[in-house]
Amino acid sequence: MHFLTFSGAGMGATEKTVFLVSLGCARNQVDSELMLGSLGAAGWEVIADPEDATAIVINTCSFIESAADESIEAILEMAVYKTQGRCRKLVVTGCLPERYREQISTELPEVDAFLGTGAYAEILQVIEEPVARGTCLLPDPDLIQPQGANAPRQLHDKAAVAYLKIAEGCSRHCTYCIIPKLRGKQKSRRPEDIIAEAEGLAARGVKEIVLVAQDTTYYGQDTGSAGLAGLLDGLADALPGLWIRLLYGHPESIQPDVWAVVSRHTNICSYFDIPIQHASNGILHRMGRHYSADDLLTLFDRIRRAVPGVALRTTVITGFPGETQEDFAALTRFVSRVRFDHLGVFTYSDSDDLPSHQLPHHVPVQTAQDRHDSLMALQLEISKANNSRWLDTEVDVLVEEHPEPGVYIGRTMLQAPEVDGLTILHADHIERGTIVRVRITDTLEYDLIGKVL
Repeated sequence: MHFLTFSGAGMGATEKTVFLVSLGCARNQVDSELMLGSLGAAGWEVIADPEDATAIVINTCSFIESAADESIEAILEMAVYKTQGRCRKLVVTGCLPERYREQISTELPEVDAFLGTGAYAEILQVIEEPVARGTCLLPDPDLIQPQGANAPRQLHDKAAVAYLKIAEGCSRHCTYCIIPKLRGKQKSRRPEDIIAEAEGLAARGVKEIVLVAQDTTYYGQDTGSAGLAGLLDGLADALPGLWIRLLYGHPESIQPDVWAVVSRHTNICSYFDIPIQHASNGILHRMGRHYSADDLLTLFDRIRRAVPGVALRTTVITGFPGETQEDFAALTRFVSRVRFDHLGVFTYSDSDDLPSHQLPHHVPVQTAQDRHDSLMALQLEISKANNSRWLDTEVDVLVEEHPEPGVYIGRTMLQAPEVDGLTILHADHIERGTIVRVRITDTLEYDLIGKVL
């Protein structure tokens, strides 16, 4: 689970001070940065300590049960500052109020206002103007226009990496997923707006942009534009010194021209994140995923042939309703055969507002967890073997952290931020946010170790 606190230097000189907690995925992080950008443009200062904030915002996630629980815990934690701090306005935004609607206001009376996923633009008005306690703003997310090119945005901690949202919503109907209900149908942004935003991010010192959407590889197919391949071409040409990465692809929407354009540009990371969710044909059908295990094998083989040295990442779900031991064995064989560079495993999260809730033969929680643990143990060995091929090779590394003297932490193009392994560097001095040439001197199960050349 993704958890960020956005903080500034300290308590501001004015009464307009805000502290924001961002929960959930990278798409939520973008929403949080845009809200802070809007507040900053109106004179609000982002500060480091919630005790000194006159306004506190919690941007929530409710994709799965544990995420909703974490959101509620964060709200209750921040609500303390209404009595023990300077907070006069506590606002909850995002997926939690969008999913649970007006009933949430009676269950969390500490909160002054709730904004759904279609109401982020109202954050300034809600914070600055009087509102009735428990106000809920829940406009239809489908009525909100995609982000333009020049929306103000405050990046987190001056990071060298920034997420760039290229579309909002999802038009698919996977039976386990609440996102289309929370975010509406797919709405792709204009390519010129995306490129302009990327240029602005690069001008602010960003070295890597990560393109995100709910279904990134479906970009442009809802609008009839040039699509993802055209967007990648435009970005790579406009910003040749910037690393460009894709997350959250889909096996049904990715097209051959996408991996073709990745193979042509050295600044596009040879990295494909394509969640498959399962590899049993029966379970895929129950999930509402319209492909087979053979289709997936063909897809990954074609990508590997077209993009030498590519890193493949996927995510899968264990314990989906109806998953038998035979289904799980099929998934295990698939993972063993494809040998993904990076694998995320989740146990099925049930809720009565999901279509999958109505399916028969729910799997016991402990069985789902045991299967999760089995896959992660398998992936540990696969990752260890995959990493060993980098020993004594030279790679570029984007340096992001300096935890102790002589030690730096970064990532290669084949390691995505926050979800994959890291590259640990030994050097006397490196500027954070720079890209350096490194020789890999050792490999671990998930991480690489190297020396700066």
